[in-house]
Amino acid sequence: MLILSRKTSESIVIDGRIHVKIVRVEGDVVKIGIEAPTDVPVHRQEVYEEIQRNNQQAAVRPTAPLPRLVTTKKPVAAPVFKGIKP
Repeated sequence: MLILSRKTSESIVIDGRIHVKIVRVEGDVVKIGIEAPTDVPVHRQEVYEEIQRNNQQAAVRPTAPLPRLVTTKKPVAAPVFKGIKP
């Protein structure tokens, strides 16, 4: 693990694409801003872990079969084109 010291308004850059900026420090809470490409997901750790649990459960839990759709076939009228004769 890399440990860095940063002051308010200072940043770090990850892989040239992700910018992490220290926005504000209030007591023992640090507010950070993260700029990342839209294809890079950014989550708080507890949210990321919940996503992983849900994905794991979805992969192993058998799903109930989907209900069968009831369809009624209605006759389709031929289109009427005014002013055009066959």
